[in-house]
Order: sequence, then C-alpha cells, then structure tokens
Amino acid sequence: MTAIAPTCTVARYLARRLAELGITHLFGVPGNHLGPFLTTLRAEGDIEWVGTPTEGGAGQAADAYARVHGVGAAAVTYSVGAFNLLGACGGAYVEQVPLVAVNASPPYAQWQNYRALGMLTSHMSPRPESNLDVYRQVTVDAQVISNPGLAPAQIDAALTACLSERRPVYLEVMEDLWDEPCAAPGAPVRRRERPFGARGQTMLDSAVNAILTLVEEHPGPDGRPRPVVWAGEEVDRFRLGGHLTGLVEATGVPFCTTVGAKAVVDEDQPQFHGVYNGHASHPDVHWIFRDWATCRIGLGAWSTSKNLGGEQYVGDDWVMAANGGVRVGTSYFPDVQLEQLLPALQDALVKDYGSGGLEADYYAEAHAHHGAPADRPAGLAHHRASLLASGPRPSRHPERLTYDGVFDRINHFLGHETREDWTVVSDAAFSLIGSMNLSLPAGGFLSQVSWLSIGWSVGAATGAALAPERGHARPMVFVGDGAFQETCQEISTHTRLGLPSVVFVMDNGHFYGIEQMLVHPSYYAEPGSTLPDGSTDPTDPTDPTDPTDPTDPDFYNVLHPWHYDRLAAVFAGRDTPASGAVVADTSELETLLARLADPADPVNAGPLLVRVRLHRHDYPRAMSYKVPKPTATA
Repeated sequence: MTAIAPTCTVARYLARRLAELGITHLFGVPGNHLGPFLTTLRAEGDIEWVGTPTEGGAGQAADAYARVHGVGAAAVTYSVGAFNLLGACGGAYVEQVPLVAVNASPPYAQWQNYRALGMLTSHMSPRPESNLDVYRQVTVDAQVISNPGLAPAQIDAALTACLSERRPVYLEVMEDLWDEPCAAPGAPVRRRERPFGARGQTMLDSAVNAILTLVEEHPGPDGRPRPVVWAGEEVDRFRLGGHLTGLVEATGVPFCTTVGAKAVVDEDQPQFHGVYNGHASHPDVHWIFRDWATCRIGLGAWSTSKNLGGEQYVGDDWVMAANGGVRVGTSYFPDVQLEQLLPALQDALVKDYGSGGLEADYYAEAHAHHGAPADRPAGLAHHRASLLASGPRPSRHPERLTYDGVFDRINHFLGHETREDWTVVSDAAFSLIGSMNLSLPAGGFLSQVSWLSIGWSVGAATGAALAPERGHARPMVFVGDGAFQETCQEISTHTRLGLPSVVFVMDNGHFYGIEQMLVHPSYYAEPGSTLPDGSTDPTDPTDPTDPTDPTDPDFYNVLHPWHYDRLAAVFAGRDTPASGAVVADTSELETLLARLADPADPVNAGPLLVRVRLHRHDYPRAMSYKVPKPTATA
C-alpha cells in the first residue's frame, strides 16, 4: 500500500501560522533538532531564515522586529540554545513585546529511551521539563508539543496568547514531530481583546470624570487648567499613536513622552514638548512638566526608574493609565483599557474646554516667567530651532568630542543634512540618555528602557532594518564600549545581509561609565572631571587615560581596550563590504558626517563601525543631577 503524502505537517503548520502574522524573517541559531523545520520553512518560501552568531542576538533582532511589526519570532535548539535566548525573552516579557520563541527539542524516541534506560543524549537534562519551567517565568503561554494531533491546537493557543497579551510565548517541539502529519490551518489566529461591556463602560466613565475633576481642581495662576500629557510605552505597544495624535490635536493639550515611547508619533507636532525623564530631562522639559503644568496625565506610561530619572514617586496630581487600569490621584479604576480611554478622554476634554481649549506654548510662557527680553524669540518653535541649529557646545577644549557635542551634532545632521530615513537604535546607559533629545519622526527610535540589557541595540538593529514597516530606513546605533563588547558579533549579521547600518561605539576610555556614575558618582566631581556647570577637566584632552589624571575609577569598571573600528575588516567579505572609522575630534566627526550624507561614498555600501573617542571623565549633561557639586575651597 502506497503511503499518501500528508497535506500538512507540524513544521508546515507552524510556518504557515507565522507567515499569516506577517512575519517575513525568522532569527536564530540552527541545530540538528531544528533542521527539519528550517528545511520546511525554505520550501514554504514565505519566511526568510536569518542565522545570527548568537542566540541572544537572534532574540534581540526578533524583539526589535516585533516592536516595529507587532510580532516577531526566534528559533533555537534545546537547552544550550534556549538558555542563551532566555535573556532576550525575559526582556520582551518585561517590556510587553510579542515574541514567539521556538525551541526544537530531542525527539520523542530519545525521551522514551531516557525514561526507560536513563540514557541522555546531546543537550538533554535529567529534568525533562527544565526548558519549559524556565520559560514559564517569562512567557504568557508555554507549550511542549509531543503529539502531532494536538500540535495545531497548541500552536494556535500560544499564538493567540502572544497577540492578545502582547508578550512572549514558548513552543517546544520534539524533532521527530516536525514531519508528522496534522490538520491544516483553519481560520486565522487573531487577537482576543478583553470584552468591553456595560460594567466596563461604567468604570471608563468614572475614570474619565475623575480625570476631569483632577484637571479642574488644579488651575494655574490665571485660573485656567494646565495639564500635560505623558505618553508612554503602551501607546506604542497597543498601536495607539493615531489615538494620541487625535487627542492632542483636538484638545491642544501639550504632551511629552517617556524615553521608551520616544517618537511614538512625529516629534514635530506643535503640541510635543520633549521627553520627560525625571531629573535627567532637558531643563526646559523638566520645568514645564513639573513646575509649570498643574497636573500630569500619564497615558500608557510606565513608572519605571528609567522613566522617572531619579524621582522616586508620582504625586497626587498625577493620572497614571497603564497595565489595564487608571490611577487618578489616590483613586484607582481597574479594568479600564487604554484603547477606550483615549477617545473618551478626548471627547470629554473637548466638551468641557472646547476644540483646542487646552492649547498652550509652555515654552513661551516659561520664557516670560523667567523675564526673557521682549526682543528675544521665545516659544517651542524657537526652542526646537535652536537645538537643531546648534553644533557641539563650547568647551575649554573645542577640538574634543563630548557626549553632548556628538548628540547635538547628530541632531543637526538628522534634521538638516541627510535625505535618508533613519531608525535610531539606542543602547542603555549614557547612549540612551544622550540620544533621548534627538528630534525624530514617528517610528524613528527604538530602545529598551526597563530590562536594559547592555548590547541590545546591536542585535536589535538587524530586526529593525528587516521589519517591513521600516525596511527603507537605515539603522543608526549608539552603544557604549562595554555594551558593544557583549554583542559585537552581531555586526557580522549586518555585514552578511548588507545592512547599511552606522554603529557609533561610544568609547570613553574602555570604561563602564554608567556603572561608575551609579555606584560612585563623586568620581566625576573630582579633579580631572567634567563639572555640572559645563566646564571641563584640565587633563590632556587627547588621551582618555592621561597619566597626569589624579583620579582612578573603581577597578571593576575598567574594560580591556579594543580597536573597535578594526572589527569591520574582520567581518567584511569580498561581496559584503564593511567599513571602520575613528573620530576623536570635531573635525573628524564633521568629515564622517559629510561622507554619510554622500550616497556615492563607499562607507554607505555596508555597515559602518565608528569608534567615537571620548574622555573617561565625560558624561551627558542630563546626568549632572547625580554628580556632587565641587566644594569651594578657601
């Protein structure tokens, strides 16, 4: 009797379901248990396999892909691969990123042998549920597929949970099941939203009324309310940028964003007033948000330490709508969804204050408050123009590069000198603090602001570049030297794929600057430091390890020095160019940016790895609140 080829297999089922979600690229590191699935994936032809040097890099790429596209996927091999992917999956879980983690495990027959004989083969553990147990901690659904007949239901359940909860899920598939027959896919998998009924409407109405009361009870000196909106990460995760735009345009209410929601909408909107990040905010933004505004309305914003920048709490004059509920002052309204809240709040504010009734140029009012000369241009438009027009701020060593000087200059480059569309991918620490005030279009910024896994940006740039929604944009990465040492291999993926990324490695003298700032910030206030008033140290500006510098950092923060730019030659191939460069002063940075603006320049043919040499005592001015002020001596 001739066997009839199955119309569908477990491998084909999963491949088709992922393709239905619009996933065009699957990231990972192959292994023998995963091989049959990857063979089927290529035969199906809808999804391209992107092999990465590390499982962590695959997870970072899938994470960024999901942030842009809405869902992403990574595939690895059991235990040794899965445990390497776990960190990236944990970050996606904390930051509400829908990611599908596929783990190919040893075949069912081998597990039976282990149970009968105690025989372990490659990658197996004496605890058969070891992989499943750890992934249960960082996913909203975790499945082990050992029966092909049950595979369709298990896969659909996990993918539905991924879309509905907007968090990672885990699928562990035994190797000898990939080619086993199963039912063909039925109706498409789709998100299952929490039902919104009469009880939900009552709770929503109560929350909106409480917000209106809070606004009304906090007028400014002129008797008019001065609310400011703080738009956060959930506006991005729930794809509510249009709702936010509608709210601020209809009401005129000024808004800031969190760091994690930067560029969730176009930042050239007249109502946009910058990124609020506690004490690390731009001084104008901090003044407007905390002192000039009379109440603050957080919409999808997370009250994390990074978003609050040194502040420990939110006050009774705050609204915090996130995580499925709304806190208004000291009252809490559970089960209020952001998607319903934004349009309801818009309608209520327009009804009470009229169309555009909350419009205010807080920058202009702040200028007047501080007694700015009448003939001096004021207002938000002038503030933005001054940021874009400014080059590096003056210092006692004009030729030296500083964090602030680099980011000010990049801001001007992005706003005036390049015709290309860019996606800025910022790593943790000083890179994130320095880049948060860049002026960017909607979708032009990615960062990991809660998990803060150093090196995330290098792998993430791969996923950002391959997501269909941003595939035309070039990645521009800012990463610290210590962070880059964690994930430098992912430049190989950029090169292999021909991604014209630009990776700025902020080399502050082979040094974990942010860790020094967090543990012993007094290091930056000692002789040889950049002081909070902007004056710079008296040591040799060209040598970050100047032997005349009398201060030493904590020994554990010192890195082994690398010639980062030379790695480009390591990863480059005959048909896969990559370039390296070093910039140590303002003139070298100018020359490099001019080359980036020239499409015909060879540095734009593939990834460009730029070593930015900075002094070890330098730090972004936004961090000056942590540095003790120097004591005057007699």
